[in-house]
Amino acid sequence: MTVLEIMERAGADNSTLTIAWIKDAVNLVQSNTPHDVKVKKISVTKAADGDDNRYELPADLMSLLNVSVLDTEDGNKYKRIRRLTFQPLISEDKEPNA
Repeated sequence: MTVLEIMERAGADNSTLTIAWIKDAVNLVQSNTPHDVKVKKISVTKAADGDDNRYELPADLMSLLNVSVLDTEDGNKYKRIRRLTFQPLISEDKEPNA
């Protein structure tokens, strides 16, 4: 489809403005599309200090879309963990080396 065809369909008469709209639309589509999405399965093990709430994640991780766990009691199916519906309690660690 050419710019002229888009202008005719949209009823626009300014080609510079139409091209700017097209570029904005392309940028919006690109920014809303996840890039380089990978699926990785890792085994969760307790940390050395016994804290089982910490997990090893890949160094190149940019964002985490979802987390699933293997439910061995329901036919070895992976089940998604729901996101929190409340803000987690965050406290400042006054003595990080203790």
